[in-house]
Amino acid sequence: MDLIERNKELMKKFETMINTADEKLAAELVDNNAAFYTPASPEPLYGGSGYLSVVHWMRTGFSDVQWHITDMIADIDKVAVKWNLTGTHDGEFMGIKPTNKKISVCVMNFYYFNSEGKVTNDIAAEGMIGIMRGIGAI
Repeated sequence: MDLIERNKELMKKFETMINTADEKLAAELVDNNAAFYTPASPEPLYGGSGYLSVVHWMRTGFSDVQWHITDMIADIDKVAVKWNLTGTHDGEFMGIKPTNKKISVCVMNFYYFNSEGKVTNDIAAEGMIGIMRGIGAI
């Protein structure tokens, strides 16, 4: 399997990881030194457990949140993924009380891989605007 196909397969596993919050998959797929920046924390979050903390943060506001790959372009050391994020705003999110509105938001992320095939960086397009619009905050 070439690196491009490997990276596509890794992203399919990554989709399973974030939708199930699977800690074993997170350790397998995310480099321990990978730093992630998010509104969930003023400090960077590291490794698979750091990435999953973002997932858990999202679930506090959207208990049924799911990410589904709708498109993907892969290269030898990076993958661009178009996600469809869905969920119901049934918990407080960024200080906004639950609205029980269902959201469906297009989100773009770029993932970078090391030679072992682990995610070392995740650059996200501004999906937060779509989420905030979906719950009526903007």
